[in-house]
Amino acid sequence: MSRKLPALTPDTAPFWQGGADGVLNIHRCAACSRWFHPPAPICPHCRSFDVAPKPVSGRGKVLAFTINEQAWTPELQTPYVVAIIELAEQAGLRLTSNIVRCSPQEVRIDMPVRVIFEQQEDVWIPLFAPLESRLSDV
Repeated sequence: MSRKLPALTPDTAPFWQGGADGVLNIHRCAACSRWFHPPAPICPHCRSFDVAPKPVSGRGKVLAFTINEQAWTPELQTPYVVAIIELAEQAGLRLTSNIVRCSPQEVRIDMPVRVIFEQQEDVWIPLFAPLESRLSDV
C-alpha cells in the first residue's frame, strides 16, 4: 500500500526511521521517566527538555479499533483496520496504527500485538500484527 509519508524532522526521524534496525523508538523524559508520543522537544508531563528517543519492546494491546470499508484514497485496499495500540512500557502510551497479518474480523479489544515495519522510501511505517502470528507471516 502506498501511503502519504510524514515529514522528517530532528524530533520525528528516530520514530519514522527506527524500523530500518527493527526498532520502535519512543521519546522518554529523563527527568520524570515518562514515555510520550508523538515525539516533541519537551516533555508534555513535566516540561523538561531532557528528552530523547529510546527503544521500546514494540509489544502492546489493542485498546480500540475500527474496520474501514471506505477507500479514502485510491491506494487503500479495503477493508483495513485502524487501531489505538497501548504499548507495554507504560499505561496511557498509545499509538494509532493499522493491524495487519490477520483478517479484520479477528481483531479484538485487548488483543496482544507486536510492531512490524513497512518501508516506503526512507520511512519505516510501524504497523502491528497479532503477537501469536508466526515470524514467517511478517
